[in-house]
Formats: sequence, C-alpha cells, structure tokens
Amino acid sequence: MLTERPSASSRDYHLNLLDLRQVGIDPNFWYPVTNIDKLKRRNVLAVSFAGQPIVVARTKNGRIFALEDRCVHRQMPLHKGVLRGEGIQCAYHGWCYDIRGKLVNIPYLSDTEMIPAQARRVRYYSCREAYGLVFVFPGTPEKADTVSLPDLPEFSSPQYRTMYFERTVECHYSFMHENLMDMTHQFLHRQLMSSIQPVLLGYRSGPNWVEAQYKVEGGKPHAGANLMTFGGKDAAVIDRNYELMTIKTDYPNQELIVYRAHSETPAIRLWTSYVSLDAEQRRHRSFGLLMIRKPRIPGLIYLAWPVIRYFAESIFAQDRAAVEEEQRAYDVQGADRNCEISPVLLELRRILVSCGVPITHASKPSALSSLAGATSEPANGYRFAGPSLDSKR
Repeated sequence: MLTERPSASSRDYHLNLLDLRQVGIDPNFWYPVTNIDKLKRRNVLAVSFAGQPIVVARTKNGRIFALEDRCVHRQMPLHKGVLRGEGIQCAYHGWCYDIRGKLVNIPYLSDTEMIPAQARRVRYYSCREAYGLVFVFPGTPEKADTVSLPDLPEFSSPQYRTMYFERTVECHYSFMHENLMDMTHQFLHRQLMSSIQPVLLGYRSGPNWVEAQYKVEGGKPHAGANLMTFGGKDAAVIDRNYELMTIKTDYPNQELIVYRAHSETPAIRLWTSYVSLDAEQRRHRSFGLLMIRKPRIPGLIYLAWPVIRYFAESIFAQDRAAVEEEQRAYDVQGADRNCEISPVLLELRRILVSCGVPITHASKPSALSSLAGATSEPANGYRFAGPSLDSKR
C-alpha cells in the first residue's frame, strides 16, 4: 500500500485549484518541430509552436535555421518564399533575410535609400539537429545555451533500431502526459494486450519530474508486443515471467523504459515530446522515438519490423482516440471535471501546472502567474507499494 503523500503546501493547494487544460507548455526548452527527412537540402517548411508561426529551412550549404514565419513588409509567410544563398527571400516583393532574421536587401530600394528601422529583422529562433529531428528554442533566446537537449544514448547505439512517430493530436498536451504515465488504462488495449494488467510498484517525484514503475505479467499480447521486447532478454534468461516498466515525465518530455524479466538491459526506450500548435493549446504534435534493442539473431529485427510497427501504430491510434474524446468532453463541459484517484497522476498534474505557463495573454492576470513568486515545495522521498525503483527484480 502506498504511503501517504506529505501534507500539501499552500502552493500545492492553489495549484490544485487551477484548470490544467488552461496551462501552457513552458517555451524555454528545446522542442522538436519536424523530422530532418522532411527538410531536404535547400527546402523550407512551415511549423508552429503554441500559435507562433515558424519557418525552418536548410541552406544550400546544409545549414538549418529557423525564423518567424512572416515578412515584416506585408506579413507574407516566409515559408512560401525561396532560398537565396544563405538566406530566404519573400515570395511577394522579394525582401531578403539572412539566417539570423536580419533584413539584408529590398530589391527595388535604391542604394541611397535606408531600410526603415522598424523593418530591419524578424525573430530568429535557435535551431539544432539531433536524433533525426529539428529542434527549436521558442523561449527567451538568451536561455537557449543554458538548456540541454535530451540525452538518448540508445539512439546512436548499434544495438538498437529506432522507430519514428509524428502525429497531430486534437487535444491539450496534458492528456497525452496522463495517458502514458497511467498504465491502468490497459483495458483500452484489451484486443492487443489481452488480459495484461500492470501493477504499480511505486513512484517518486521532484520539483519538475515524476517517475513510476509497474510490473507487467500475464496475458497473451499481440505478437508485435513480444517481438518488441525480444531483444531485451539476457542470454541466461529463457522465460518471460514478467516485465518491468518505468515511466518518467521529466518536464517537458516523457520516456518509457521496459526491461524483460531479470534483465538489466532495456528492451525498449520510448522518448516523447508534445508540442502545442495553436495559441489556445488545444492541438499538439506528438513526436516519438521508439528505440528497440535488436535480438541476437542477425536480421531478425528487420523481418519483425512491420509487425512491430503495426502493433505500435495500433496502440497509438487507440490512445489518440481516447485523449481526443477527453478533449471533446472538456469542451462540452467547459471545465475539467475529471475525478482522478491515481496518486501518480495527481503528482503529474502538480508538476505540469507548476512548470507550465499561462495560456492567457501576459496583460491579463492569472492564478498561475500570481504564484510565480511562491516557494516550490518539492516532493520528499519515495512512495512505494512494493520494491524500490532501483530494483529490477
């Protein structure tokens, strides 16, 4: 039985009164906006972050950059323009910008005329390539160098093969955080996962993270589930008595790691990021990297890949349908009327609220902004229903 949660602080009390679906994601992190494969050499692409239109492009020299997706002249989207050398030219009147957003040329302006001061640049976004993705930093520019990209060692390991996911989901990003963290919803996947029912072993949390561990046993899941974790079996282990699953929200991203019975080697690691698209943050883009350990049999992973993908896509489709129904229910009710009882989900909600930012305009007061100066009280220690999270037995 889980031990009782420490008494809530005053800040926790006020945070619990806030509507999580009205909390936006903090822009001061690196967020994926597209797959690198979509951004071919000398190509431009329109993306967005919480209502901010952004154009990402790759120059003829292979350099990627990201700018506000508008020309200062007549607000024409720059993604409709063309690349010119190491910059981009607006499709309307041909105004040219360099990769830092500086207006460098107006074709019909004479040499004696000055570019107006108010039209000298558009916003520049720090931009990086990693893990087959293009990341942008939509927050305060000066903070970009102080924030690290996620650390995903399995991505570059020859022992793993990565499956990439990218889907638009019609719901507030928090619904997806809750969906992945809460393994008690396996009834939704009963046609694919049979009678499997994960059991919560324990969880722990900090100011900006929460981690839960589940033990998974029983049932006869879809072949894709077995193939997905086949490579995580140690040579000396021949049974599949159970699996251990660790799920962590490390704001703003999530990851899921699965270990086969008695194994110290991750069978799979799923990393996900949910990027709000519209200003109201009722739609988002889900990005996922599913890193699967290869079996010892050479080439088996490639033969199994179509079955694994079918299983993974089917699970995601069911999850997406569920969270989009949650969003529709929220819209009809006009408020979040969820009656959540999971201590893990309650802790997750606290983190998403305390780490988030108001969706409302800065000029409007909000309960969240009024708490900005409150002292955060991090969760203390561990809350266990069973073995320590450090144990994989």
